[in-house]
Amino acid sequence: MFGSRTVSRVPRINLKQQRKITVPIADYLTRLRNAIKAQHRVVEIPSSKLKKEITKILFEQGYILNYKFIENDTPSGAIKIALKYDPVDKVNAIKCLTRVSRPGLRQYTGYKDMPRVLNGLGIAIISTSKGVMTNKQAKAEKIGGEVLCYVY
Repeated sequence: MFGSRTVSRVPRINLKQQRKITVPIADYLTRLRNAIKAQHRVVEIPSSKLKKEITKILFEQGYILNYKFIENDTPSGAIKIALKYDPVDKVNAIKCLTRVSRPGLRQYTGYKDMPRVLNGLGIAIISTSKGVMTNKQAKAEKIGGEVLCYVY
């Protein structure tokens, strides 16, 4: 009786193709944090327009050594980021990456209430109507927006 049953096979699905990222900014920051904790020199992250802008800001502010946008078989491509370490004591330039605004609770700020990160030593990355910028640039241009993350 049991030997006569036929076993139906479920087709295998490639998990890399099926994986859908629901919170891309949190995934970006988590990949950077994990690479820093594992002391990797280079990290590769799936790309989007917002992630490219955040990467440019991190490079301009001196938190990463270099970056490269790679166009590969995926529609959006990838970002290859070279992390910055101190040559003497091998400490990373990024001490903390904190996600502020999240899908369940968006955090917005006006230019008068702009957050000061580590008493002005760190940066807050803000998504404004004029693009993604740091808290200092947003305050200078007198525009507010959504606070994406803190970096110091």
